Amino acid sequence: MLALFQTIDLALNLYTWVLIASAIFSWLYAFNVINSRNQFVDAIGRFLYNVTEPALRPIRRFMPDLGGIDISPVILLLIIFFIRSLMWTSIYPLLA
Repeated sequence: MLALFQTIDLALNLYTWVLIASAIFSWLYAFNVINSRNQFVDAIGRFLYNVTEPALRPIRRFMPDLGGIDISPVILLLIIFFIRSLMWTSIYPLLA
């Protein structure tokens, strides 16, 4: 059972870093810091978008318009933190 919880925790931790990388990449892209016509940069951007957008889209539907500020990644990070905390402090002790 411990191996399952550790695997889920690792997957959530990796997704957290992918989400942070996606947010940083979108800032760099928006401020034209990176070359958007480079194929490698475009491939990274498409990968990050395709991996994070399915989780962020439902959050964006419920968020009010904040004038161009997207806080959905922050909300998703809070949800992931809550799931990880709940998993280790409430669920795992009951099953162990």
